[in-house]
Amino acid sequence: MRNSIRALPESTVTSTVVALHCSLGSGHQWARLTEQLASRHQVITPDISGYGNNPGPFVLPTTLAEEVDLLSDRLGEAIGPIHLVGHSYGGAVAFKIATDSQLASRVRSLTLIEPVLPTILLENGPDRRLHEHFVRLAHAIYEDLWNGASWEAIEKFLAFWKGSGPEERLSSNALVRMIGHAEKLAFDFAAILAEQNVTAAAAAIRMPTLLVSGGLSPYLTQRVTGRLASTIANADSKYLPAAGHMLPVTHAGVVNSHIARHIARADEFAGLSLALDEASVQADAAVRG
Repeated sequence: MRNSIRALPESTVTSTVVALHCSLGSGHQWARLTEQLASRHQVITPDISGYGNNPGPFVLPTTLAEEVDLLSDRLGEAIGPIHLVGHSYGGAVAFKIATDSQLASRVRSLTLIEPVLPTILLENGPDRRLHEHFVRLAHAIYEDLWNGASWEAIEKFLAFWKGSGPEERLSSNALVRMIGHAEKLAFDFAAILAEQNVTAAAAAIRMPTLLVSGGLSPYLTQRVTGRLASTIANADSKYLPAAGHMLPVTHAGVVNSHIARHIARADEFAGLSLALDEASVQADAAVRG
């Protein structure tokens, strides 16, 4: 069994959970969520290109559409309807899959945990300064990476995502791993800053959607999440005041419970809708008979 997929016997699988991790992370981020959901769902937690055990192609993606294409083999393993879960950059990729991909019609539910979709802020005057600040961060990281200063790039990146949360000491192994994947950051920034028409895409979402954010996270991601919440019809929002941007890891118990309930409700609603459709067909047949 591959370490990024947990599957039940095919005869018992009714839907698949696909969970996408943040930049500088890996599919291992979702280990606890996988354990919680694996008894009822096939769970796929791929390493996004350039991270974990997925080096990606020689030319890495510079758009979210290209990022989705590079996941096509793993996404193709999904059985039945798909429950998408995405955090940070993985949230942006999940949003793209749900709104503009060949799999969009199979998405039964969507969970976005502080998705990095900064271009939505361009559509509201007061929010543009947040977008401009994020662009300046991207350019500073580009420059460090171009000059071979990977550690400096990582420092800037981590300082931004710390938000107003407490200082966190990373292990030397974690820092070495991050430095080894640092160059992918430039491609992640390029992809999310190139994404257009986010508000229109969000307004068209009809599947049950859960939005999760933390009170200690950067204000930019809190605003992005808020903008999505006001745009996506009937979106359910969960706010953890004492959590930061890495809340799927630091507050995994609470966050995973919200995700599990959201997925269960979406499956229940889909089952009810199917039953009503079948009853309607039977009633029509009886009238014609």
